Amino acid sequence: MAETVWNTDTGEAVYRSRDPVRNLRLRVHLQRITSRNFLHNQPAAQRGKDLIDLATFRPHPASSGHRPDEEEEEEVLIGWQEKLFSQFEVELYQNEAACQSPLDHQYHQEILKLEDVGRRKNRRIFTYTDSDRYTNLEEHCQKMTTATKELPSFLVERMANVRRRRQDRRGTEGGILKSRIVTWEPSEEFIRNNHVINTPLQTMYIMADLGPYGKLGYKNYEHVLCILKVDSNGVITVKPDFTGLKGPYRIESEGEKQELWSYTIHNVSSLAQPEEEAREQRMFKDLYGRHKEYLSSLVGTDFEMTVPGALRLFVNGEVVSAQGYEYDNLYVHFFVELPTTKWSGPALQQLSGITQTCATRSLGMDKVAYFSYPFTFEASFLHEDESAEALPEWPVLYCEVLSLDYWQRYRVEGYGAVVLPATPGFHTLTVPTWRPREPGTVAELRRFFIGGSLELEDLSYVHIPGTFKGERLSRFGLRTETTGSVTFRLHCLQQSRAFMESSSLRKRMRSVLDRLDGFSQQSSIHNVLEAFHRARRRMQEARESLPQDLVSPSGATAS
Repeated sequence: MAETVWNTDTGEAVYRSRDPVRNLRLRVHLQRITSRNFLHNQPAAQRGKDLIDLATFRPHPASSGHRPDEEEEEEVLIGWQEKLFSQFEVELYQNEAACQSPLDHQYHQEILKLEDVGRRKNRRIFTYTDSDRYTNLEEHCQKMTTATKELPSFLVERMANVRRRRQDRRGTEGGILKSRIVTWEPSEEFIRNNHVINTPLQTMYIMADLGPYGKLGYKNYEHVLCILKVDSNGVITVKPDFTGLKGPYRIESEGEKQELWSYTIHNVSSLAQPEEEAREQRMFKDLYGRHKEYLSSLVGTDFEMTVPGALRLFVNGEVVSAQGYEYDNLYVHFFVELPTTKWSGPALQQLSGITQTCATRSLGMDKVAYFSYPFTFEASFLHEDESAEALPEWPVLYCEVLSLDYWQRYRVEGYGAVVLPATPGFHTLTVPTWRPREPGTVAELRRFFIGGSLELEDLSYVHIPGTFKGERLSRFGLRTETTGSVTFRLHCLQQSRAFMESSSLRKRMRSVLDRLDGFSQQSSIHNVLEAFHRARRRMQEARESLPQDLVSPSGATAS
């Protein structure tokens, strides 16, 4: 006889099904494996003077307490929440005086009907449904550890009164929320009912009575074969998993004989017909359509759109860090300047901010101060004139880095400015800074001992001031010193009706200036200037790599 391969994986398995759980069908097969079964399968031995007949060691039915083969094996088909009575329940509910609850009286009537028929489809395999007392006691008395004397924790005591298994209080899906989102003074009952995720759950136990023949109906012989749990979301938990192609599970009974039992669990639910699947798909499509309409009704039709020819810019930014400065305890003052023409923002919006004071830490050769200071703003641009003189200007982000010492004296560490990106998306900008410098050592000594230094009256002078109307802005005579740099992270979002054009037109759009009709000229100018600077840079690098005698005209004449 081939050696039986046992399945030792008794962990639970989780399935998800959109089919109603009432269609679930399981086939459970139970068989007693003892030396008697093996002896029945042994080949007949050659009788001789030196051999003993194996039948001598076969137990007698009367002495072993087992009936012949009909008591050794059983197979039952079980549906979801189908009640199969054990021998103990049959003897208990036969007596009407022992019935106390309405469920007990219902079981009494069902057992009487089974006696009238004179036939039960099960003997050893039975079930406990979601309404039985065994299910309640099993969930309430379940241990969390392997300790023999386990003391329930505070969480276990608080969770003991939470009923997760009932589906009686299921709310109406798609209904309007009538309760308040925040309850400022919750009661104990409110906390008990809402502190945990109360997912409706139903449980079913498939059991086996492994007692010897003539002693069925004793609680100490009952063993759990399988536990089934189904929640309202269609999640089915099976412990242990269906047998499938794996070997059978084994149970060793306790007692003097320590008999060995094997059992298998198979899912034999009938498959849906093609017509039923098509009808189910139509139902789900209709359900999803109604849910989409419900969500649309919550959002409404009042989605704010921009006027034709306008662009709305949203920026969620962060002052990340500052590095390369002389002194410690840095903070950044920043603001956004909107061009005076055709740009506007909300009336109560604040376009400036000051970060917290942050100490620096060494990172390589530099000292870095990490701020992680968030800011946000929005602005709108409306273009009407598409002539060359009406090319749009973009908002500029200005920053001023200052340091603070022990005596609360501040020093200007640097000024910087950068034009906000014209393309939407995520951008990381590193802004180099500089500060004004007085000639001589007296100014530096004053800056070190008593603080203070030269400051700009108008911070927009770092870039091109919005009030400047001339053709050339001269900074001749201003002495400056290069300092460190400030890093910004920007998430830019743009909204415009121009984005609703066909995808074929959007393929060639590189920036928001291209997306706004009539303003692609400035983008072309920028591209030409960038190409010119790249070519000039390559020419200078090539010129520096040449030998000096080839570059110098005098050297060429002498040769």
